[in-house]
Amino acid sequence: MVFISLLVMLLVILVAAEVFTNALEHLGDRLGISEGVTGSLFAAIGTALPETMVPLLAIFSYSEHAGNANVGHEIGVGAIIGAPLMLSTLSLSLMAMAVWRRRGLVGHLRPERTGLIRDLNFFLVAFSLATVTLFIPHSLPSVRYGISFVMVLIYFIYVLMTIKASKALVQDGHATEAESDLFLSKLGLPNNMVLIVVQLLLGLVLLVFGAKGFINEVEDAAKIIGISTLLLSLLVIPIATELPEKVNSILWIRKGKDTLAFGNITGAMVFQGTLLPAIGVLLTPWQAQTEIVLGLVATLIATIWLRIQIAKGGLLIWHLLVNGLIYLTYLLLVLY
Repeated sequence: MVFISLLVMLLVILVAAEVFTNALEHLGDRLGISEGVTGSLFAAIGTALPETMVPLLAIFSYSEHAGNANVGHEIGVGAIIGAPLMLSTLSLSLMAMAVWRRRGLVGHLRPERTGLIRDLNFFLVAFSLATVTLFIPHSLPSVRYGISFVMVLIYFIYVLMTIKASKALVQDGHATEAESDLFLSKLGLPNNMVLIVVQLLLGLVLLVFGAKGFINEVEDAAKIIGISTLLLSLLVIPIATELPEKVNSILWIRKGKDTLAFGNITGAMVFQGTLLPAIGVLLTPWQAQTEIVLGLVATLIATIWLRIQIAKGGLLIWHLLVNGLIYLTYLLLVLY
């Protein structure tokens, strides 16, 4: 019964992703903004918000019960670190696999270069700070709090720079374009901003509903298998919350919209690699444990690998498959 429910929730998520991406393309087209803003900000934040609630709810709800505070912290920290880990490894590799047969192992991926580099640079700086903070003693609270403030500041600077770059990118031919009709307009309704927003919200609600249902079933499956709370939050929760909603990227890359596809993932990495670790530093012990350190290191290695390939000239399909291997290596290290 658990697996049937998982399948139903996955179908809900797939439908929701189609509805959401269709509305988002029309929103970006109507506003005249670049694909970078649409993918890295609108899509990334819109689909990451539901997952953001998981660590926050875990930290705050469990903190009300002193005996369970440690459990809440483990779930919170695991979800905070697990999301960027999965995005930088598994999500990117699955996106490449979606076009593997069509483009080949040495086929090119062509996201808008400056926006992707900006996303990765901001993420690497912020996530490196989050890693360093694990080893700063709690006897230096001012240093830890200062770093968390810097991570929040990094995200706001990133937003400003992404928006500022939009106008030039539109002029260079990187404007967001809606290639198909708005789904709701096919019902005979007028295609205007109100209808676009309504469909956008409908898609987001369906995404949240599908993801939450998926989470519940995956957690039940994890309990049957028998794994620790920390591993559950590091491995299972990010897959249940992040991965289904990144179907948006698969849909976009199969349509040849590489900038939107990458932006949806790397924009979410920046969002969840700055604001959420800052919350973790402030509200949890945020200290080094084997699973946590390995997760942080794997995420940084995967991102640095990606950044190096871009600097060397461009991204090929097999480059992202390496990111998937990094995720599998992490699984082997923490499970065996």
